[in-house]
Amino acid sequence: MQQDGQHCADVPRVMLLMKASTYRAPDFMAAAQRLGIEVVKVVDAPEALAQTRDDLLAVPFGDLQAATEALVALARKRPVRAILAVDDSGAMLAAHASAALALPHNAPEAAEAARDKYRMRAFMARAGVPVPGFRRFTTADDPWQVAQEVAYPCVIKPLRLSGSQGVMRANDPQALVAAIGRLSRLLHGLYGSAEPNPYLVEDYIPGAEVALEGMLDQGRLHVLALFDKPDPLEGPFFEETIYVTPSRLPLQTQEAIAQATAQAARALGLQRGPVHAELRVNEEGPLLLEIAGRSIGGLCARTLRFGVDTSLETLIVRQAAGMDLGDMGREPLARGVMMIPIPGEGLLKAYHGVEEAQAVAGVSDVEITTPLNNILKPLPEGDSYLGFIFARGETLHQVEAALRQAHEKLRFEIEPVMMLREIGD
Repeated sequence: MQQDGQHCADVPRVMLLMKASTYRAPDFMAAAQRLGIEVVKVVDAPEALAQTRDDLLAVPFGDLQAATEALVALARKRPVRAILAVDDSGAMLAAHASAALALPHNAPEAAEAARDKYRMRAFMARAGVPVPGFRRFTTADDPWQVAQEVAYPCVIKPLRLSGSQGVMRANDPQALVAAIGRLSRLLHGLYGSAEPNPYLVEDYIPGAEVALEGMLDQGRLHVLALFDKPDPLEGPFFEETIYVTPSRLPLQTQEAIAQATAQAARALGLQRGPVHAELRVNEEGPLLLEIAGRSIGGLCARTLRFGVDTSLETLIVRQAAGMDLGDMGREPLARGVMMIPIPGEGLLKAYHGVEEAQAVAGVSDVEITTPLNNILKPLPEGDSYLGFIFARGETLHQVEAALRQAHEKLRFEIEPVMMLREIGD
């Protein structure tokens, strides 16, 4: 009978860390299958649901030490070439378990810096990376005192949430005090702890916003795509909608963005794997808003194809499994995605117009990812979108127009519901 370690030598295997609610897992699973790579799924689950099978580990990611020990024990039974996190939720666990198993991965300290916005800003500022001015406070601090210590306009944001959740602009002290109260209630609802929750207040940076998608290989940044965000992100909330690529920015500006991103990755100690960076660009040049040691969120990676119809997930899995990255040249077509915004709070009862939206010239797909009868929450409290619209064409103008036209075809029935709120909301 063949030993499992021998099996691993013939058929490479990776661990894939994910939340139970993620919809990115199928794209990673499909990439692994195309490459002939076996996947062991690791799902973030409450302690009461924790279980271990040969092909599945369900364990609470929040207990980092216990989860790391569980991953190490399973990997010793079923050896893997790499541990990959689908999104931010598993990034720290992947780094710690990889370090314990001596697998190639970013150091835990780098993963932690990429997850904590204050540490990220501090590391980048010390390395000379252009970043907004920033201050760290906690929900125990007097909001009116905080409001006297910062410049305006400013942006308040939590340290660890993603997707613009909890991010708000304030133009004056009164608006900042209100935003601090709103963020405090959000963080208390999420974490339920009596301990003070930290947050950042940073300078608001005017200008265009872009997103860079790249791969790090032994510390060297390979730029895969630069996305423009044509809708202005000026607040009071920062709901992202449209991404289009290739960028319209001048080549010199794009090179400066790539250089700043590479400098930020070095500052944090990121060495390998995907990176997703958000930057603001104005007459002073690019400023880093954040850089994450993961790929682009949601289903947005479906806008990207490399070489002969290679997905972003395929590149990530190839590198993790120790394979050659192959052709990383992006296809020449213009592509874009619209993250369908949530128009209001309530229960999603129905949606209409998907077929009409799919029939718009240039639209390649429309996917509604929110199940019916789910409660919707827009930003800043919400953390998701209704779905995604994808388009491609010869020009960015065609792609952007197709996304907007398709969005106009969609209609959502949202039933208001009575929500329990804390006094003062």
